[in-house]
Amino acid sequence: MTLQRTVTTPGPLLPFLLTAYPEVKKTKVRQWLKFGAVHVNGRSITKHNHELHTGDQIDIKAQKPAPEGPKLPSGLRILHEDDHLIVLEKAAGWLTIAKDSGKGRNVYSVLTDHVRSANPKLKVWIVHRLDRETSGLIVFAKTEEAKHWLQEHWHEFEKRYQAVVEGAPPAASGTLRSHLDESNPMRVFSAPKSEDTREAVTHYRVLKKAAGRALLELTLETGRRHQIRVQLSDARCPVVGDTRYGAKTDPVMRLALHACLLRFEHPLDGHEMQFESPLPKELANLVASP
Repeated sequence: MTLQRTVTTPGPLLPFLLTAYPEVKKTKVRQWLKFGAVHVNGRSITKHNHELHTGDQIDIKAQKPAPEGPKLPSGLRILHEDDHLIVLEKAAGWLTIAKDSGKGRNVYSVLTDHVRSANPKLKVWIVHRLDRETSGLIVFAKTEEAKHWLQEHWHEFEKRYQAVVEGAPPAASGTLRSHLDESNPMRVFSAPKSEDTREAVTHYRVLKKAAGRALLELTLETGRRHQIRVQLSDARCPVVGDTRYGAKTDPVMRLALHACLLRFEHPLDGHEMQFESPLPKELANLVASP
């Protein structure tokens, strides 16, 4: 997207932008400046009080696709990349980032190598995480400003998962509410509301039942550590393969949990972005009809 204007009256940049683009919210115009989307005579300008002169050409240049880099390892696939963020689909078995040792295959190190193949000064920032044995969609930022914006607004965006569970929840649809104690990152648990707990809310819908299992669609209202896993365990229908939280079976040697949809606004221009990832075949087979 490119929005062009010509300056007819000298003055500071921000007031000009607010007048020239009345359909755009003031907060969004400030984001344009913050992320370098405003170009004056071909040069990116971020200062609100930059002085404009008659005849200056103003361009608003939104996100542009990043150049294609080296092929990623098996199990990782980039769905979208621009100057500000990367949306990636990962297979089960990949850590989001390595533990203290800094060793082992992880998405963060692969993407760091990926962006530095184009420019050694570039880096990536973690916006959120997926557990090692959870597959699906994950977002990384390519600028610190994008990271902060995405994290600040993350609760506003739609995050949807699919899970195959042992048994089934008591109703065809509903909402799971609890307070989670995350003080031990290795094992989160539900507890009475206190200063040490955080509210967790998950909406669910049963998509299919077969072979003593159920396929659920889950939409997160909050984003706590192990939220889905703990709440489904509390509902007596743990995620298949989640032996840490009460599952009795592990037929595919992974969690039967998949991040299937992300819908959010791009931090630069507010454009709505939606990405979907189909349920992996090995999970779909767990609820296949006989």
